[in-house]
Amino acid sequence: MKRMLSKLYVQVLLAVIIGAIVGVLWPQTGEALKPIGDAFIKLIKMLLAPVIFLTVVTGIARMENMKELGRVGFRALIYFEVVSTLALVIGLVVVQVFQPGAGMNIDPASLDSGSIASYTAAAKHSSFLDFVLGIIPDTVVDAFAKGNILQILLFSILLGVALAKAGPKAQLFVDNLDSLMRGMFVVVNMVMRLAPIGAFGAIAFTIGKYGFESLFSLGKLMACVYLTCFAFVVVILGPICRWAGFSLWKFLRFIKEELFTVLGTSSSESVLPQMIAKMEKAGVSKPVAGMIIPSGLTFNPDGQAIYYTIAAIFIAQATNTPLSFSDQLIVLAVLMFTSKGSAGVTGSGFIILAATLASLGTIPVAGMVLLLGVDRFMSEARAITNTIGNGVGTLAIAKWVGALDKDKLREAMEGEVSVKQQESAAGTVLLPERSV
Repeated sequence: MKRMLSKLYVQVLLAVIIGAIVGVLWPQTGEALKPIGDAFIKLIKMLLAPVIFLTVVTGIARMENMKELGRVGFRALIYFEVVSTLALVIGLVVVQVFQPGAGMNIDPASLDSGSIASYTAAAKHSSFLDFVLGIIPDTVVDAFAKGNILQILLFSILLGVALAKAGPKAQLFVDNLDSLMRGMFVVVNMVMRLAPIGAFGAIAFTIGKYGFESLFSLGKLMACVYLTCFAFVVVILGPICRWAGFSLWKFLRFIKEELFTVLGTSSSESVLPQMIAKMEKAGVSKPVAGMIIPSGLTFNPDGQAIYYTIAAIFIAQATNTPLSFSDQLIVLAVLMFTSKGSAGVTGSGFIILAATLASLGTIPVAGMVLLLGVDRFMSEARAITNTIGNGVGTLAIAKWVGALDKDKLREAMEGEVSVKQQESAAGTVLLPERSV
């Protein structure tokens, strides 16, 4: 029992249950607990700029080894953009069909506190040209001071490309950024340990103010995310697998150990070395596997993309925020950029979504308080979908560029490789810690 209680998802579940009980039995007390959820969001906001900056810069800078594999990098970026955009579109369609937030009728003003109001400082653009010009910051410091994620992304991409071009001369700086990024990931994990407290306050407030029926809409939100992730894997990734010459179901069986690990950790980064090993064993050349798997964590976040669109439109529906068709297209366009700032770390999806809504300025960021109680339980679906999508994408790109051994692929998918060979292959993935 003690070991079970030490798991974060169990703690969050208990916090949600206790918060719901408090909200039902003592609604006024539940409403008074609102600052607890606000404090957690403020902690998340504190991490927003450095996490995005470090993830994008180090991810691009490490692609310097792809100079001789420019064709691989170019096709990989095309694949990542197309598939992650399809994930965004599928999420948008599903959330519009099922409308999980409809009927909640939450006044965003009642959610807007000092800790969240700073998010809404993002500028509203009167035209597409103003929107584009707004991506360019007056100064780099100004972008970080205001927490404008699109401006931070622009600078991060430019710096990442510059460091990649600098090559070995910039390696020490890249290594230092990498060390800082790892430190920030530790801070993210520390903050996410407070998720049960934030979830308790958020659920107690939500139910205390809006009634127990609000949980029904949150349940529909979770169901939409899980069902959409399943549909994406089958409908989108399934045909890609067939084109690449293997069965989706055999592939899932092939990486089942990694999927169970991701289920327990809610982080696709936790299986990075194992996934590289599995891709090499499945016939992907070592350079391609070493490049695509890590870069896919940032540039091919299929599960995150699904979550972003569903969660963003859910908040709009719950707060009765009208969105025209053009508004929804703008949401998709912005998410096409901000989703590329995702890391494979638990809680990063919540951080990126907060940044995206702040950039949009149309959907109230304060509505994210509604997600606190259930966000942790959707992270498993996101992480597992990211892992599956990354693996499938690596095999597909390898075939596209002629770097896939079909005999090894067949042996791996059919389970013809002996246990001894598997252990040997797994043991070969002692890649340099900072290599792509």
